[in-house]
Amino acid sequence: MNKRFRDRVEAGQQLAQQLLIYAHHPQVIVLGLPRGGVPVAYQIAAALQVPLDICLVHKLGVPGDPEVAMGSIDLLGRCYLNDQIVTALQISATSIDRAAATELRELQRRDRVYRRNRPPIDLQGRIVIVVDDGLATGATMKAAIQAIQAQQPAEIVVAVPIAFSGVVHELSNTVNLLVCLIMPAPFYAIGCWYENFNQTTDEEVLALLDRAGYYLD
Repeated sequence: MNKRFRDRVEAGQQLAQQLLIYAHHPQVIVLGLPRGGVPVAYQIAAALQVPLDICLVHKLGVPGDPEVAMGSIDLLGRCYLNDQIVTALQISATSIDRAAATELRELQRRDRVYRRNRPPIDLQGRIVIVVDDGLATGATMKAAIQAIQAQQPAEIVVAVPIAFSGVVHELSNTVNLLVCLIMPAPFYAIGCWYENFNQTTDEEVLALLDRAGYYLD
């Protein structure tokens, strides 16, 4: 039987124990997917004693049911669509464009708030550990992987506490390593596997980046 995580902190601490081979490595960087992935990523970066940054991508929700992902978008406005969902639900190009415009504005807002005009860390030649608090459809993580691949890292490692097994198998073929602690069946939803799954706030993200020394020169 799969054990529930107390919260994102405990999940990150447990994940870190599976990533100790990367501790103190000068080329390693941990990227958290805001907002919920950042508390998990912080625990990993702290345990491994490596830098923490963020990867700004966002889910594109189905019109009328935003919790269901029809794809995702990155900060450059590139959309990564789930063609099966788009076709099955007959989602129009106009609806996709409208959702993309809304989520791009949110990404741009997060970029201003979280980075405070600081440029992202160069990922070329780095070993990138990209972290979220869970994977359901995997749409956001797929966008993150593609955005990171465009920067020519040496390796990409995906680390998540909880995921749907089908997504793990799919994503494993696109990265160097995928670490997932539990793949429950039936899956239900990510939040079912946390005792505390409160929404992470902008203030919490900023506090964790501050604590990690992200804003230090």
